[in-house]
Order: sequence, then structure tokens, then C-alpha cells
Amino acid sequence: MSTGRGSQPHSAALPLLSRSEAHEVFAWRHGRPVRVGEFLADVARVAEAMPAGAHVLNVCQDRYHVAVGFAAAMLRGKLSLLPPTRTEDMLRRLREQAPDLFCLVDGPCDLQLPQMDYARTRPAAGAPGLDAIPELSADRVVARVYTSGSTGAPLPHDKTWGSLVACIGAGRERLGLPPGTTLVGTVPAQHMYGFESTLLMALHGGLALSGAHPFYPADIVEELARVPEPRMLVSTPVHLRALLSSGLDIPRLAMVLCATAPLAAGLARDIEARTGAPLVEIYGSTETGQIATRRTARTEAFTLLRGVELVPVSEGLAMARGGHLLAPTPMHDLIEPLGGGDFLLHGRSADMVNVAGKRSSLAHLNHQLCSIPGVLDGAFFAPERGADDVVGRLMAFAVAPQWTPQALRQALRERIEPAFLPRPLVLLRQLPRNATGKLPHAALAALAARHGESVEACHDAR
Repeated sequence: MSTGRGSQPHSAALPLLSRSEAHEVFAWRHGRPVRVGEFLADVARVAEAMPAGAHVLNVCQDRYHVAVGFAAAMLRGKLSLLPPTRTEDMLRRLREQAPDLFCLVDGPCDLQLPQMDYARTRPAAGAPGLDAIPELSADRVVARVYTSGSTGAPLPHDKTWGSLVACIGAGRERLGLPPGTTLVGTVPAQHMYGFESTLLMALHGGLALSGAHPFYPADIVEELARVPEPRMLVSTPVHLRALLSSGLDIPRLAMVLCATAPLAAGLARDIEARTGAPLVEIYGSTETGQIATRRTARTEAFTLLRGVELVPVSEGLAMARGGHLLAPTPMHDLIEPLGGGDFLLHGRSADMVNVAGKRSSLAHLNHQLCSIPGVLDGAFFAPERGADDVVGRLMAFAVAPQWTPQALRQALRERIEPAFLPRPLVLLRQLPRNATGKLPHAALAALAARHGESVEACHDAR
């Protein structure tokens, strides 16, 4: 019987690293291996140099520097804050919550916060190194992560070391990759998905970290070629679609990992065909971390990670508990249990829209829009609901260089109910996605406000 508690006892002490040999490769930087012994020395140096503030905003660009800074903060008893953005509004919220907040940086940074420069840290005279792998209490809160803001204001969630380690253990078990597999990530290490699937996977998954943060297809291919096999690409639907469209030769992969937005089965099949590697899609949330996976090219069903279960609480809604979760956690998606730990995902409950007596979800509408050949990206936007829970005319935004707004709207008419046809349908050069590939609600609302005054006609804003 699941208790809803994490699998690690409260009083347990857990090591910083799952590896203990100093010669093992922890990371790759610029084609050079960084071994465990060197990593521990860097952690000790940065930890010694950290100022007195109890809260750290790690904005390093080099993924290896992020890992060192996170480990150093843990050793000094500091809490790492991982916000979804670094806008002035978000920084104001962080300063209100943590007045002693300081930044760890490894390059130019214009944030109005006290800053600690990674490159200028030096070991203090007589400062001890780390001769053994440090251990940390499993119940220590080591990170505060924030929801993406895709459905409203970002909300904080504290993570203990024990829950993070248990989560990574379950994920590592599911992926079944050989030890030493190198992780190349296109998502920031400070985002929950990148934090878990790159940084924490290197600390406690026995895999090696690529310090690079490639974004464009050519950079992704270059970094993959620079690190040794076996390799796993940790990415998003947006990055994978761009990589596929580039036509570049992709170095051989052992696996592709994908999250942050629903992945179309067609794109998954195309990625598998191009790379010859299985593509595994992760399901989870900031609140829960990863809790399920699926092989999207082969099945629509997700399978829960070891120990996790979904308990129905109302029609379509469920509570996640067990495994690495410290407490039962409400899920905000519409879920259809299939038995045996499998389930279907039907989009977020907040995405459900009622137009002219007909119901659909924004996730379904987005999928239909992005499935049209030639549409590189797209998203629907629903105005505020009325008192009767009915929304007004939907809007949509798309990146589709080969289409006119009128022709694209006609193509949509063949895929969705007429009630859901957007007015206006605005063509853009790009959508305002953040570094993780998500579309914050505030950014979509700003687009809607900008283009919503001419609702009777389609627009071309290219």
C-alpha cells in the first residue's frame, strides 16, 4: 500500500554523488573530460567563496558551472532558487521572498542583485578540499522551483534532497541507459525538466554531463559530435522540430528525451526515423517532478514510474502519490486511467473551452494547428470565461511561412469544429516561447491584446 511519502526515510543521509571513484568522468567541457575528483575540488572552492546570503540564484550559462554551484550551495546549507524567467516582475517576487538573495554568474549579468563571479573564486588559504563524497540529510530542502507561469503567476515549490534523489533513481531505472552515457541538453539546467534530466542525472544517475547549452540545430549537432558515445539528447518539441527541419546529419544517439509540451506522435516517429534512437517523452510537473514516461512513436499511453500511483478525485482529475513524492499532489491535467499504471493524458483541466455549447481543449486545438504541414509552431488563446463558463471567440497565432492566414484558416476548418475556428488567426515570425519552449500565459495574453481589436479579420503580422 502506498503511503504517499517518499522512498527515502526522513533521517537518511544521502551522498552528493552516486559515484565514488575520483577518475570517473562527471562531465565534458569543450571536448575535455572533467573527472569526479576535479568536480569535487571545484565544489569545495566555490562553496568556500560563497557569501553569507542563504538564497542563491544560479544564472551560470555553462551547465557544469550550474552543477558546481548547486552542489556548493547544498554544502553551505543554502537554498537554490530556480525561477522560470528572470523578468523584473519575477525578480521582484524573489527579492520579496528572499531579501538576502545573491547571484552566481559566469559571465556578464545585468540583474540588480549582489553577484558572485564563478571565475574569480579561489580556495582560501588552508581551506580543506573534499577527500570523500559529502553526504546530505535526505529531508534538507535544497531547491525552490517555480511553476512556469503558463497558466498564471509562477508558484514556488520546495524540494528536499531525498525526494530529488528518489525521483532520479526511478527515472534512471526506467530509461535503462548504460553508465557513462553523455547528456546533451537544449533546455536550461535551472528549469525543472533540465534540472532533473541533466544536472541531477549526472549527480545521481551515473551519467556524464555536457557543459554546453546548445540552442540552434547546428550547435546541437556540433556538441553531440564533440562528446563520446553513448549519447542522450535532452530536448523539447520546439527544438526537435527545428533540428529535424534543418536537414543536418545528427550524430548517433542512444536515446532522445523530450518534455515541456505535448509531443505529436508524427514528430516522434520522424525523430526516431532520423536518429535511429528511441524517443522517450516525460510526463510530470514542477510540483511532482517526472512521474511517467511513454514511447510516443508507439503508444499514446504513459506509464507511471516505480512506486507512483494516480488516485481519481473527480471526473478526469487525479492525485499523484507514492514513490518520490513527499505528499499527495493534485494533478491539473485531465487523466484517463487504463490500469496497470498506464493512463492517457487529455490536456490541462484549465485548457478546456466551451464555445457555442461545444467543448474542446486548447491542447487538442494546438495539436491540430501544428499538425498542418508547413506550420512550424502555433498556439490558440482563449479570452476570459464569462459567468456561464463560456468563452468568447478564440484567437490563434502561428509560424507558417508557406501559408496565408485565409488559407491556413481553411485548412483548420477541415480539422476542427467551426465553433473553434480562431478569429483572428495571426501569422508571426516566431512565438514568444521562453528558453524551455513554453509559452507563458502572460506572453500569449499580450499578443492577444495587441491583435484582438480586429476580430472580424485574419491578420498577417510577419
